Amino acid sequence: MEKILQERYVQLEDVNMTFHTKKGRFEALKHVNLNIREGEFISIIGHSGCGKSTVLNLIAGLLQPSAGNLFCAGREIAGPGPERAVVFQNHSLLPWLSCFQNVYLAVERVFGAEESKAQLAKRTQAAIELVGLAHAADKRPNEISGGMKQRVGIARALAMEPKVLLLDEPFGALDALTRAHLQDELMGIMAKRGCTAVMVTHDVDEAVLLSDRIVMMTNGPGATIGDILPVDLPRPRLRLELAENSHYNHLRSEVLKFLYERHAHMAA
Repeated sequence: MEKILQERYVQLEDVNMTFHTKKGRFEALKHVNLNIREGEFISIIGHSGCGKSTVLNLIAGLLQPSAGNLFCAGREIAGPGPERAVVFQNHSLLPWLSCFQNVYLAVERVFGAEESKAQLAKRTQAAIELVGLAHAADKRPNEISGGMKQRVGIARALAMEPKVLLLDEPFGALDALTRAHLQDELMGIMAKRGCTAVMVTHDVDEAVLLSDRIVMMTNGPGATIGDILPVDLPRPRLRLELAENSHYNHLRSEVLKFLYERHAHMAA
């Protein structure tokens, strides 16, 4: 029997976020409303300082909104939870642990109360293999490349079997070839796992390649959602074929137009 996917799996309802700094009150987000479908891949894009990471941190439960409400699977988001896993740009691996141990630590935290050590190890190994790092499982972070570290971070997040995968510019610090390789890997992983994903990015091509919809943020202070662009390209998506696809290039130009023309007009 085919599973019925929820249309409003992650909900942001009239969310405001104000920070109190040494320079005074700073309104980061104002009246942000967004519904994310179950199994959907959403990218959030905008200029630096537009509140993209703040939105992600609110969904993760790492921040609480100044006003408004957030829900995941019908439950209010009141803090971090294992159903929402975050992959950060700086990978955040513990340097004294091996790749395997870094992933195992997260698995143990989520499933340790109900599963044996053998079962936890099996989960960990499966996640390591999913991102193609079985050969580096016993290496420490200082013994592997930046791209491999990010794959460990993705493996750690996926091993928790989250309902929502949150990615905060996960490939931003990598060189172009490594970034392209990991984007292709992520598309394959998401096709297999089918979880909901929300990614913050500065990269227009990355957003169009990976997303079902692109959420475009206006500039802060008081940033909000300026427009949402559906990416109606069939999957699986092949990078080389898309480079010559006229609709892909049209979608890409629509994002650029918002960022550099329409938004400038809105701000004025």
